[in-house]
Amino acid sequence: MGSGQTVAVYGAYGHTGRFVVAELRRRGFVPVLSGRDAGRLKALAESEGGPSQGRPVARVASVGDPASLDRALSGAAAVINCAGPFATTAAPVIEAALRAGIPYVDVAAEIEANADTFAHFADRARAEGAVIVPAMAFYGGLGDLLATAAMGDWTEADEVHVAYGLSGWHPTAGTRAAGAVSSRRRDGRRVRYANGRLEYRRDDPPTLAWRFPEPLGVREVIGEFTMADVVTVPSHLSVPEVRTYMTVEAARELAAPDTAAPADGRGRTAETFLVDVVVRSGGDERRAVARGRDIYAVTAPLAVEAVERILTGRTRTTGVASAGAMFEARDFLHALSPDVSLELPR
Repeated sequence: MGSGQTVAVYGAYGHTGRFVVAELRRRGFVPVLSGRDAGRLKALAESEGGPSQGRPVARVASVGDPASLDRALSGAAAVINCAGPFATTAAPVIEAALRAGIPYVDVAAEIEANADTFAHFADRARAEGAVIVPAMAFYGGLGDLLATAAMGDWTEADEVHVAYGLSGWHPTAGTRAAGAVSSRRRDGRRVRYANGRLEYRRDDPPTLAWRFPEPLGVREVIGEFTMADVVTVPSHLSVPEVRTYMTVEAARELAAPDTAAPADGRGRTAETFLVDVVVRSGGDERRAVARGRDIYAVTAPLAVEAVERILTGRTRTTGVASAGAMFEARDFLHALSPDVSLELPR
């Protein structure tokens, strides 16, 4: 467990950030709360208990002020970036982590922001022996771990399919803001990963039926509803086609402007998820499945487990790497119990 090590959380007062702070404390880490809003930081610190309970310290910092980020990360063993849009925050916080000589983990679901992290920091991080893990979250991280576990001893595959069966999706304000930034960066186009590269298209994505494991069964999904898995999976697995899918009901809730945000509480919401990953090579197929509740809350054990493994030396590489490349996938997934239940190929 954390043994009192200090971990900075940038964007600590956001919806996901609060879950991350709680998970750090549960595991024995001491969180440093950071972000640009002094009032929200103070309120969060006060809500985390009095000095006798080890109230976490709050440090105001802005991505436009490198010195403030340096102060926020001072003395920390690692940093978890929970502040979107990551197109704005990832690079400055990574730079601060590199200056501090500490590992960086984020929960970015933005495709372009994650691609930028690989493109801009891979060589430098590798040369410095630094550890940078982007998309260590429900989108990007969990699917990558499942795909890696499903691949097993295969060195390459023809296709990876990641189907998201969500009972509902109440997007946070941060999710909506990040989506708007991504849409502007794409000039309104949609994106998919095909023929070994990201492709940008203006046609509508297909709608099709996906056979999820029971009890979900056959559901209508948006095909090529592209998520961060199209960056994380092919970053280390030899596969030319990565497709992601979303149940139509959840996609509609995300798109609707009047869908309520999740309650700003400490407990998990009732919305459930089933992530169904299918890997195909020639005529063979392997499947890995994860089930759980609340896509935002489950990001906390994913991100904190990553930090704990990095700090205890349970990593497979250095530089910029996705979850499946940085960690032993099966072992990591099993460590997520009881938050995630699994069905993995033998």
